[in-house]
Amino acid sequence: MGEEGISPLLKEEYHPGCPGCAYDRRKDLLRGMPYKEFLYVWMISLTAALPISSLFPFLYFMIRDLNVAKRTEDIGFYAGFVGASFMFGRCLTSTAWGIAADRIGRKPVVVFGIFSVVVFNTLFGLSVSYWMAIATRFLLGALNGLLGPIKAYAIEVCRPEHEALALSLVSTAWGIGLIIGPALGGYLAMPAENFPNVFSPDSFFGRFPYFLPCLCTSVFAVVVLISCIWMPETLHKHKGSENENQSIEGLEAHLIDPKEKVEESGSLNTKKSLFKNWPLMSSIIVYCIFSFHDMAYTEVFSLWAESDKKYGGLSFSSEDVGQVLAVTGASLLVYQLFLYPRINKILGPINSSRIAAILCIPILFAYPYMTYLSEPGLSIILNIASVIKNNLSVTIITGTFILQNNAVPQDQRGAANGLSMTGQSLFKAVAPAGAGIVFSWAQKRQHGFFFPGDQMVFFLLNVIELLGFILTFKPFLAVPEQYSRN
Repeated sequence: MGEEGISPLLKEEYHPGCPGCAYDRRKDLLRGMPYKEFLYVWMISLTAALPISSLFPFLYFMIRDLNVAKRTEDIGFYAGFVGASFMFGRCLTSTAWGIAADRIGRKPVVVFGIFSVVVFNTLFGLSVSYWMAIATRFLLGALNGLLGPIKAYAIEVCRPEHEALALSLVSTAWGIGLIIGPALGGYLAMPAENFPNVFSPDSFFGRFPYFLPCLCTSVFAVVVLISCIWMPETLHKHKGSENENQSIEGLEAHLIDPKEKVEESGSLNTKKSLFKNWPLMSSIIVYCIFSFHDMAYTEVFSLWAESDKKYGGLSFSSEDVGQVLAVTGASLLVYQLFLYPRINKILGPINSSRIAAILCIPILFAYPYMTYLSEPGLSIILNIASVIKNNLSVTIITGTFILQNNAVPQDQRGAANGLSMTGQSLFKAVAPAGAGIVFSWAQKRQHGFFFPGDQMVFFLLNVIELLGFILTFKPFLAVPEQYSRN
């Protein structure tokens, strides 16, 4: 019974032929860090993140070249729907992929998701019409069920003392992917224009100017797909685990109040819906609000930086934006591996998220005024602001990851993360479309009385950030006992 104080799912009996039991036994025998499994977590999370925002640096020019926008000010409007189509597709299927991961295993869902990245990300780079671009992005999102299962997998491959690092790896790879993806898009899009000595206008890459960054992402996904052959499964597949799928209430109660664990573990026949697990649902809602903000910011940043200075932008090229995002991506790697674990240990996931949210607000207010700066001061200030803003955002997302995965037992993590991805994807589907519409509207009101031009865009981003900050407090956010004591 002493083992139950550590984890309600820890088993002394290992069932032959069960991959989950085999991995648990190995985990009990080897108490060190699971470096190989952490590498899988990092690579798969990166594969899931790269295609999401790699299009943003060149999306402005892609919409222009597809000749769908009649005026320059309307480009942001059409760009928003291409960005939203991926998240709308993922919103429709994330819960289904999470349930599938709980039934057939993490590995099959992950393999299929990576395969979909290879196929549909490649096709997106070959888009010759606006509707082809939307359709391929939608299918890429709908068939890409990676992030929910891999968050569950990250918790299952390590011991409790390494859980913060495991989920930090997910958000690290995710954050880096959301930065390196746009960096690739910025550097490699339109190669015939940027590298005329290597790519001629009549070459394949000249006729499909946005294919090269998509191809690089797909090649990386192929490498990860092949490596997944040796990826161990962690889901329990034996008769005992079927009974455990019916025993949710006692385990959830344990996470809310450890004193009740022994009493509730005796009644493992009752069911409790994930929707009645308020620690889970409240953390998912907070996660969705901040995800909405981050996706809107990602869309706005590239559109704003590349728009003309007469519209309040910076007149940057896609390569300039890529360079800023590459610097930010490098900083994320250093921050998440070396600084965030210490911050989380001292402040905990909730307090660190609150502080990060508050610090984001003055940074966002400063963005519109950067248009008045000149080089080299503009690039220096923009790089510093981008580094700080994105590291603060990853701090918040990692904190919500930790809360979500500690609010449910192992046999519900796939479904819980799938539910989280459904909500997040819905918010992220609305975010780029809404941000594109607001950005297009803001550029038409350069002389408005209240927050003219792009100042309105960044003001609205701060309103969303403030809302997320408020929701991290009681009575809205319910947290497990070990965090509320902190």
